[in-house]
Parts: sequence; C-alpha cells; structure tokens
Amino acid sequence: MRTHPPATAFIGGHWRPSESGRSFTVIDPGDGTKVGTCADCTPVDAEQAIASALEALPAWRSRSARERAAVLMRWYQAVMDDHRQLAERMTRESGKPLSEALDEVRYGASMIQWCAEEAPRTLGEVIPTDRPDRRLLVLREPVGVVAAITPWNFPLSMITRKVAPALAAGCTVVLKPSELTPTTALALAQLAEHAGLPPGALNVVTTRDAADVGDVLSSDPRVRMLSFTGSTRVGRLLMARAATTVKRVSLELGGNAPVIVFDDADAEQAAEAVVASRFRNAGQTCVCANHVLVQRGIAEPFIQALVKRVSALRVGHGLDPGTQVGPLIDDRAMAKVLGILKDATALGARPRTGGAQDPRGGHYLTPTVLADATPAMACMREEIFGPVLPVMRFDHEPEALAVANSTTYGLAAYLFTNDLARSWRVSEALEAGMVGVNTALISTAVAPFGGVKESGLGREGGPHALEAFLERKYIAVAGLDHN
Repeated sequence: MRTHPPATAFIGGHWRPSESGRSFTVIDPGDGTKVGTCADCTPVDAEQAIASALEALPAWRSRSARERAAVLMRWYQAVMDDHRQLAERMTRESGKPLSEALDEVRYGASMIQWCAEEAPRTLGEVIPTDRPDRRLLVLREPVGVVAAITPWNFPLSMITRKVAPALAAGCTVVLKPSELTPTTALALAQLAEHAGLPPGALNVVTTRDAADVGDVLSSDPRVRMLSFTGSTRVGRLLMARAATTVKRVSLELGGNAPVIVFDDADAEQAAEAVVASRFRNAGQTCVCANHVLVQRGIAEPFIQALVKRVSALRVGHGLDPGTQVGPLIDDRAMAKVLGILKDATALGARPRTGGAQDPRGGHYLTPTVLADATPAMACMREEIFGPVLPVMRFDHEPEALAVANSTTYGLAAYLFTNDLARSWRVSEALEAGMVGVNTALISTAVAPFGGVKESGLGREGGPHALEAFLERKYIAVAGLDHN
C-alpha cells in the first residue's frame, strides 16, 4: 500500500492539509500508541470538498455504467490485494481483533464488487401509453452529490456500503469518517485514486469538528443526499438539518437486538451463535445480540453453555495472536458500559462470568454474562456497545415478543427454534428490519441492511443497493402521429 502524506485530507483529487493548518493524532485504543495524523478539516474545507464533488459530477455521471463498473472493479481488486495492510491499519485504530478486521475487509470489498456488477442493471422503464400519439418513459438518473458520514466501529465496510453504490449510480461523494478511525478511510481513497477514480468523485474530509462539518454536509443545497450511520440522537439532528433543503436521507441508526431462544432449540448451537454475535468487536456493533430472552425450560443449560464459551474468550490487543475480544474504543465507552453493569447488578442481575474491568486495565473489559436480567434494567433497554450479555428468562411466546418489541429500536432481531411454524410466526411478529432464524450473523452484500422505528430509514446492500442514489425521471414524448 502506498502511503499518502501525513496530516492531509483528500479533496478534489489532492492530498492537502486543512485550510486552518491544524491536524490531529489518531490513537490505538488498545495500547495508546500513535497510529497516524490527519488534517483537522473545517467547514470551509467541507465546502471546498462539496464544490469539488459538484465539479466532478457531470463527467462521472455521463460515463457509461460499464465504464463506472470497470473503475469499481479495479478498486475492489486493489482492496483485496492490500487486504492485510488494510486490516492491520483497521485493528490499530479501532481495536478489533485482526481476524475480524480481515473479515471486514472481505465484506467491505464484496460491496464494491456487488455494486460494480449492479451498475449496468439500473434499467429504465417504458410505460404502456395512454394515447397512441405518445410514449411514456422512466429514466433512472444519479441523485447528485452525496454526503456520507460513517462511524468508527466498522471503519471500512460502512464506507464501502455507502460510497460504492453512490459511485456506481453515477453520483459523486463527500465522505466524513469518524475522527477515531479516519486513516482507513484515507487508505481506501488512495486505493480508489490508483484504481482510476477521477479527481473529485470521492473526497474525504477528516475532522474533529464533527458537529460543524456535519452541519455543512447536511444543510448545503449542493448536496442532494445524506447517508449517515451512527447514533439515533445524531441521526435526528442531521435529518432535521437535511429537511431545510429537502435533501434525501438514508439513516442507519441505533439498535437493541433481542435474541429469543425457545425451549425446542439446541442449547449448545444457540449459545455458539449468540457468543459469536455478541462479542464480535467487543460487542461494539449495531446488529449484535444485545440481550437474550431464553425460555425457562432450556434456560440453565443455555446459560451454562454461554458461560463456558464466554469465560474462555481471550482478551488482548487486536494484533496479538489468538485475541478474540479487543478493547473498547475510548474512556467514554468504558464508562458507559461500567455504568450499565453497575445498574444491572444493583437491580438484581448476577454476573455468571466477568462483570468488571479486565486485569489488563485501560479500555479492556472482561467478557460478561449477566443472569436474571429484567426489563427494568438499562442493559435490556439500551444499546450496550460492550462485551456484556444480559439473559432474561420467559415462559410463553407472547411474553418474549412483548419484551423484544418494547424497544424504540428495530434494526435486527434473532430467534432460535426447531419449530417451522414458530420460526415464521415470530419472524413476522418481530418489529425489526432484519431477522435471523437460527443464526445471529446476517450481514451480506447481497441482502438489504437497515431497520425500522428509530433504527433508521432506507436500506443498504442487496438488489436495490443503488436505488437510494437514483432519481426516477418521467418523460412523455408526444407528436408521434403514425399517419
């Protein structure tokens, strides 16, 4: 992988410092060492990035879909060729284990590949005419300049899930990555540049001033779509700002994914799947199992299977061989999770394993299973974003569904059962945009990703990945007299 100049952002095809001259340091959350430096961009830099994207738009959108697809396929191959270096960079700035970072590179690259393949399939329509002297057509055209704001927990795949379909549709992009994990975004931009993406088609604005830069991206009338992944609180603010210019929005917001384990499920298989979901990225994922509702008849064998697996998880720096659970991202994240643990134990939950800061100190927390959870506890009501798994017992299906649907979120939900009728009945009753049956790992480029209620608007990925970035234009052609 080539190395871009330090303390720079990527605007208009140039690696340049912020107009303020300021920069900031990116820190490894696992050991506190320096990962790199990035330009600390200002609202002025953001406005210049928008101008560059707007200038690049006519030429990029006028390219044929096949030509755009060819550039994306070269980008995909460049990412795969540099997958190891990208994964190591991601591990250092996000803390996730290297094995998970490698998986994320493959998943993120698959989105580029999928969108490249979908680009030539953005078909128009011919509507049966209402009069013999005219024809009615529908064209699909790129929406225009897209602003993308992405989170720290998946520094690569959250970018490709937005940028790849936008570029494939013929849009140009201004990307603002998280200030905690910006170097992965810059590496991706550099690979896109060398893959032949023209100047201005992708701009990366790195900044610690997320609020003011986000305000520009969400309110500037030259930006015609805002795509955001992050907290529901920030999503509401951005949505309100986007409304001032009637901008299209795509929002992937918070989650609180319930897992329902029925007593006809296999306790060992369910526990294996739940642990793989809950403790991925130290529990810092929006679709991971946030809490478990287990039917009383299988509860103790299931909890024992959980404890056996969770107590064996290896905590450590993401680059250490064998690490399965890395650090939380920062001090604020640690304080939040410790507060949730304190609340749960005060209200009667029992740690069956873990329950405290890990002996390594710093941002490390010992993976935890909390038995005897109740709906009154914060761990059941809030998105934990840490390696803590609450377990609540239930007796009957309606009770479990009532608890599972009591949240304001609706991103993902999971159930484990060997009853075919129940699998359909409960899947349809769960208020979530995505449901996993006998699995808790569901993300894939070929299926739509997104939620309902306060978990957001729109979908990313799948056969309709490009639709969010395309406008439908109706054309009526009259005067077609056949005489």
